[in-house]
Amino acid sequence: MDIAWLLLLLPLAASIAILLHLHRKPDMAIFASVGSAALCFVVALGVAWGKVPEPASLTWISFPATTMSPDFTIDLGMIFDPLSKGMLLVVTGVGLLIHIYSIGYMAHDPSKGRFFGGLSIFMFSMTGIVLATNLIMLFFFWEGVGLSSYLLIGFWYSKESAAAAANKAFVCNRLADFGFMIGILTFWLLMGTVSVRSVDLAESYSSSSLPQVQSILTQAEMAVHHAPAILVRHTGGIATSPYLLTFMVLGLFCGCVGKSAMVPFHVWLPDAMEGPTPVSALIHAATMVAAGVYMLCRIYPLLLLSPAGMFIIAIIGCFTAIFAALIAVQQNDIKRILAYSTLSQLGYMVMAVGCGGPDAAMFHLTTHAFFKALLFLAAGSVIHALHEEQDIWRMGGLVKKIPLTFWTFAIGMLALIGCPPFAGFFSKDYVLSVAYAYHPGFYWVGVITAFLTAFYMTRLMVVTFWGSARTPAAEHPHESPPIMTVPLVILAVLSVIGGWSIAGFGIQDHFHQWTTTLPGNVPIPEANFFLGKIVPIAVVILGVGSAYLLYWGRNSDPLNINVLAQKFYIDEIYDRSLVGGTTLTASVFSWLDRWILEGVIIRGMAYLSVGVGEMLKLFQTGSLQAYAFLFSLGGALLIYFTLFTH
Repeated sequence: MDIAWLLLLLPLAASIAILLHLHRKPDMAIFASVGSAALCFVVALGVAWGKVPEPASLTWISFPATTMSPDFTIDLGMIFDPLSKGMLLVVTGVGLLIHIYSIGYMAHDPSKGRFFGGLSIFMFSMTGIVLATNLIMLFFFWEGVGLSSYLLIGFWYSKESAAAAANKAFVCNRLADFGFMIGILTFWLLMGTVSVRSVDLAESYSSSSLPQVQSILTQAEMAVHHAPAILVRHTGGIATSPYLLTFMVLGLFCGCVGKSAMVPFHVWLPDAMEGPTPVSALIHAATMVAAGVYMLCRIYPLLLLSPAGMFIIAIIGCFTAIFAALIAVQQNDIKRILAYSTLSQLGYMVMAVGCGGPDAAMFHLTTHAFFKALLFLAAGSVIHALHEEQDIWRMGGLVKKIPLTFWTFAIGMLALIGCPPFAGFFSKDYVLSVAYAYHPGFYWVGVITAFLTAFYMTRLMVVTFWGSARTPAAEHPHESPPIMTVPLVILAVLSVIGGWSIAGFGIQDHFHQWTTTLPGNVPIPEANFFLGKIVPIAVVILGVGSAYLLYWGRNSDPLNINVLAQKFYIDEIYDRSLVGGTTLTASVFSWLDRWILEGVIIRGMAYLSVGVGEMLKLFQTGSLQAYAFLFSLGGALLIYFTLFTH
């Protein structure tokens, strides 16, 4: 605890040093960035397994947020509980492996110093999200992650598609974060605080007191109908209209929708693959997109106060899972297939939270970090071996040419599809059990998604690694150097043992400990043996077998489902409605500004003033005779109208 502040200071100092000076000295930049990541992981290990009271926190600064409410303070510090410590290990551990991998992957890039500076900014921001003691502090680091993702996605900014992808990610997240900000403000209105330690509220919102809280809410709703005040405060907690509580919950959920790329804000994540492959692994597979799920688990007691809000969260997560899996079936870019797979797995996690299983969501988040980081880094090894080729139909025959990359990729693939005894089997089945306990409909959508996952990942494996080489680059590939393959091996080991090692101690009990401070979160009973084990394994076998029979020996895709290949035309719809509508609106206002405001009004007034001036100039001749004549004429007219018009 005495050195826990290094978790934020080290990556911050490294990023400042690199971006201000060391970016011109790439070797020193790499040393600073990787060194800070390694030390952060060591400190995280000490915090996670040290003798730290739980939940414990460090407070650096505490000050009144406003003179209007002197009792309302914002504490800047770090919170340590099972939830934050577990997530901290994922962020720093996986982040360190990706830093090491990046040394080899970016070895020949002239701007690698700037790249490692961006990685350090990300590590600082993501660690801050995990340890934030309140939603204001969390929102600050939330935006920091958005900034670092913008810098890293657009790292190759001279490439038009990369620059466009960075802008797309930035805009999508800022729109969603606006809703997140409204949710935070509503939370402050209802709770009188923004502290996530207050969110835990074990005494007020424990599972045993939930019926009392719901009774208070009912009374408050009746009071609202008979009083002008919207907010009704009670000694034992906060109560208000259920509609306002749902509004708060969905506002906070907006942050997750943007950061974790739920439908309809999912469009930025696949395009973010334009960045270097380590960026895809670090930001868009292992940690950044998982921040939304972590945030939902952190504020889970608030979700319990709105059953309608939880149902909407479950629906959006469920729909995203199957929607993204369908699109992945017809993608040909190796990184985009994995990107849509990430969307689908995030849908699983969000669905688990909405169905009442934050521990299941955190379990799957952890195992997913291992095997999805592995898959992205192994895909980067394939791309590196084939001289930046990413189209799977221009690969083939790699199984014996880059064997280490193949075997590690295969382990990641088996973990992702939920093949026993790999990590994804245990965590995915726990999510399905939670879904079944909530409503069987969610369970069956999850099962169909599992079939699709097995299908498109087998398609990816068969087309990429088996068969014959389809291009000259695939004829003579080269295995990646040890600096890249060692992280692959470590992640492969974690993808193998990550599930059953935890299961050996009891899946539910172990991950329920992560969320012991989350009132109302109790271990979900597993589905019966047939639905819990036989059905998931059967759909995996069916998905693998059907993809193998359909794609073995093929040099082109026999399906050609255009609507899936074009991602349900969502990007085109957005382009024509939102982008096109914005462009049309801008054109209309530009025309009004040019021809009405500037043309008619401004220029019209100017021409009128000039015309009046020119007319008056006719009377300003400088001739005394003319002035005398006009004076006499005016006097005569004045006398005439005075005497003869009345």
